[in-house]
Amino acid sequence: MTRIYEHPLDDQKEATRARILEAAESVFADKGYHDALVDEVAEATSLSKGGVYFHFPSKESLFFAVLDRLADRLIARAERESAGQPTALAGADAALVAVFSALSKRRRLAKLLMVQGYSMGNAFERKRAELFDRFAGVIRSHLDDAVARGEIGAIDTAVAAHIWLGASSELLIRWLYAGEPAPARALPLLRTMLIEGARAASGAGTPRGGRNGR
Repeated sequence: MTRIYEHPLDDQKEATRARILEAAESVFADKGYHDALVDEVAEATSLSKGGVYFHFPSKESLFFAVLDRLADRLIARAERESAGQPTALAGADAALVAVFSALSKRRRLAKLLMVQGYSMGNAFERKRAELFDRFAGVIRSHLDDAVARGEIGAIDTAVAAHIWLGASSELLIRWLYAGEPAPARALPLLRTMLIEGARAASGAGTPRGGRNGR
């Protein structure tokens, strides 16, 4: 059997990247993209500014790497929460709730993902759309499964998934800027409207198992 050895330098490089991203997440969350300084990230990691740029060639690439890392964690959480749900529609619901709840409990990270990069202009909008496509893909897979299982009738699941995310995003952004409605207040109604909306749009009634497919 051939044994595969990991190169210690690769491990060290990944560990350094992780340290930089951890520090950058905190700096960007506190100050936003425009006011954050790469020097602050370097100071927090005991690296030189050049050391940070060795791993991330620009401030923009560092910020986007932070967003990717955050999205990876949120998607992993959504997939864990949706696994083992009694129905596919419940899985879609659980995935949405996992992301919504995680961001509502960590306001700084919600700001980082959703609003802190607006000073970048179109570059941030494109990146945010890319990340939201990833979130939508998780929801869409469960909606596709719900259609295949006959839990709901045929609908455009790509559009439906983005509607689910769009409604959630609007509520979170309003909360970030205005402080209301509180996520705990908004989430029950949001879930009901989205689940029942999917059923109504597909012409399906309430399936056995009760409301929200549970």
